[in-house]
Amino acid sequence: MKKEVIALVVGGGPAPGINGVISAATIEASNEGKKVIGIVGGFSPLFLGDKSCAIQLTIDEVSRIHTSGGSILRTSRDPILNAEERFGTLLSTLKALKVKHLITIGGDGTAFMARWIEMESRGKISVVHVPKTIDNDLHLPGGRSSFGYQTARHWGVELVKNLMEDAKTTGRWYFITTMGRYSGHLALGIGKAAGSTLTLIPEEFGEKKLQIKKVADILEGAIIKRLSMGKDHGVAVLAEGISNKIDLQDLVKNTETEKDELGRTRLSEIPAGRVLKNIIKTSLESRGIKMTIVHKNIGYELRAADPIPYDIEYTRNLGYGAVRFLLNGGTAAMIVFDDGKLRPVSFVEMWDQTTGRTKVRFVDIHSENYEVGKSYMIRLDRDDFSAGNIRRLAGAAGLSVKEFRQRFHYLVE
Repeated sequence: MKKEVIALVVGGGPAPGINGVISAATIEASNEGKKVIGIVGGFSPLFLGDKSCAIQLTIDEVSRIHTSGGSILRTSRDPILNAEERFGTLLSTLKALKVKHLITIGGDGTAFMARWIEMESRGKISVVHVPKTIDNDLHLPGGRSSFGYQTARHWGVELVKNLMEDAKTTGRWYFITTMGRYSGHLALGIGKAAGSTLTLIPEEFGEKKLQIKKVADILEGAIIKRLSMGKDHGVAVLAEGISNKIDLQDLVKNTETEKDELGRTRLSEIPAGRVLKNIIKTSLESRGIKMTIVHKNIGYELRAADPIPYDIEYTRNLGYGAVRFLLNGGTAAMIVFDDGKLRPVSFVEMWDQTTGRTKVRFVDIHSENYEVGKSYMIRLDRDDFSAGNIRRLAGAAGLSVKEFRQRFHYLVE
C-alpha cells in the first residue's frame, strides 16, 4: 500500500522558527507512516506545474534543523500573474504529486492560498495553516504572539541597545524604523524592552490623513525635552506602518521607491526616517541648534535569525499539532497554541469578511501594556506646558514661551 503524502509549503517573508515547524511536522508524520514532501520555493513552482520542486523529507534530514534560522524549503512572495487562470495547474501539480494533506506556513497571503486550495480541491486535499510573522499582527486567540516575533524582538533589542550606547558615546540621535506594515507590535516590543527614548506606532494616530509634520513635531519635542534635561542624545523607534498613515506624496517626492513581490510599495524603502531627520534638522538649525541625527532600518536582519528557545519550543508544538489535526480528519483551519493547548481556528473564524483578508491584530493603545510603555518614554506631555516647565523647554528649543506653546501644544490636546 502506498503511503499517504503530506506536503509542506512556506510562503511570505522569513521568520525565525520555520525550520522548527518543518522538523516537527516531518518527524510526527513519518512516525505515523506518512510520506512527507517539501515544496521548494513556495507556491510559484506549483503554478508552473513544476513537479521537480518537491523533495522528500526524512527524519534524519530534519532532526536538527529546528535550532537554525531561515527555511530549508526557502520561501517566495513572487506575484503570480494570471493566478486564477493558473490555479488549475497548481491543483493538478498537487494531484500529480499525490498530495493528500497540505501544511502551509506563512502570513496572511499564505493563509489566503491555503483557504483557496482547500475550497477548490473539494475535499480531495485537507489543509491546515501554521501562522507566522515577525510583525505579530495575526489575530491569534489569547493574545499569543505569532511565531518568529519573540526572536525578532530579542535581536531587535540587542541592536537598539548597541545604538543607544553609540548615541550616548557620540552625542547623536538615531531614528530606527522597524518592520510592521499594519501594526506597531514589533516596534513597541523592541522599544519597550530596550528602553528607547520613545517609540511611535501607527495605532496612536487616529486621523485618516496623518501629516508628516505632526510626527516630526513629536520627535523634535522629544529632542528638545532631552536637551532641557542636559541630554544631547537619544533613540526613537518608529514602526514602518506609520508611513501607511502619511500621504505618500510627503514621503516619496524626489525619491524613487520599489514595490515588493506582491506589488505593494516597500515601506522599508520609503525613507521616512530620512525625511523626518531632514525636517527636524532644518527646524532645529533655524534656531541655532546643531544636532546629528542618523536614520536606520532594521528588519531584514531579524527575519532569518536562529530562533530563541521560546520560538523553538513553540514551533515544535505547532508542527506536531498541524499533523495531528490533519491525521484526525481535520481541514480548513489554522493551528494555534492557546492556554497550553493546541487547537484549530477555522478559516471562517480567522477571515475578515470586510477586507477579504485574515484578521489583523492591532496594538491596543488603551491597554496597560501600551500605557506602561508610554509612561517610560521621553516625549512632550501636558505637564510640560505648566508654568514651571514651559520656560525651561522653550529655552532649550530657542523659542519664546508663546512660540513654544503655539508650535507644540497641539500635540497634547
